[in-house]
Amino acid sequence: MTAISEPNRFRIVELLKGGPRSVGAIVDALGLGQPQVSRHLRLLAEAGVVDVTKQAQQRIYHLRPEAMRELSDWVAGFAGLWTARMDRLGAFLNETADQEGD
Repeated sequence: MTAISEPNRFRIVELLKGGPRSVGAIVDALGLGQPQVSRHLRLLAEAGVVDVTKQAQQRIYHLRPEAMRELSDWVAGFAGLWTARMDRLGAFLNETADQEGD
């Protein structure tokens, strides 16, 4: 999911979280140039993060739920790591406090 690690692409994903948007709406919301937004959207589409549909003369982009699920699953894989580390930190702090209290 390196595609969304770039700040402007992350901002586009954040916008699309609220629902589908046209390229023009994304340009307006982000204050970026249309060619720049189109390039970011193309990269997001190639990465499978967004899909595009054509309505009349507009291209409407929306998030692909499967891609977000994959990202969520990947992040969740780190939850156990952080939980274990926080548990060890808590035990260390408790041990330190007990030693200081003696």
